[in-house]
Amino acid sequence: MLDRFERFSFAISELSRCWRKLATDELVKYGLKGPHAIYLTTMYKYPQGITVPQLCKACGKDKSDASRMISILKKKGLVTKRVVDGSLYRGTLHLTDEGKLAAEHITIRASRAVKVAGKDLTQEERNIFYKSLDSITANLRELCKEGIPE
Repeated sequence: MLDRFERFSFAISELSRCWRKLATDELVKYGLKGPHAIYLTTMYKYPQGITVPQLCKACGKDKSDASRMISILKKKGLVTKRVVDGSLYRGTLHLTDEGKLAAEHITIRASRAVKVAGKDLTQEERNIFYKSLDSITANLRELCKEGIPE
């Protein structure tokens, strides 16, 4: 059992480390770091704009993390927040023209990285992998809420 735990932990850790490095390498020219990638690519999918709560849900991040990242993206001139019903509180986030270029670049590069990373998998293996990953994620999320059973 310990071998499975070590293998799982190492694989998840290594995957995360490599993905962050690749994202950071791609974002360095914008003065950003890897964690900004998910925000840019998600906002890119919402050209009509997205609220902060919607962005948090879509990215799987909490409001404090999103607020920090959005603040940085605003300072870099990549994101703006538009007033809705006379209030910035319910405002929508939009990529600036420069933000759209950055997000498009990151989206293309991320897609290429995922393709290369999974190049040895058949479509059936890829489907099983993502189904398994979704299941493990859901089960771990539940464990985080309930705790590990005795």
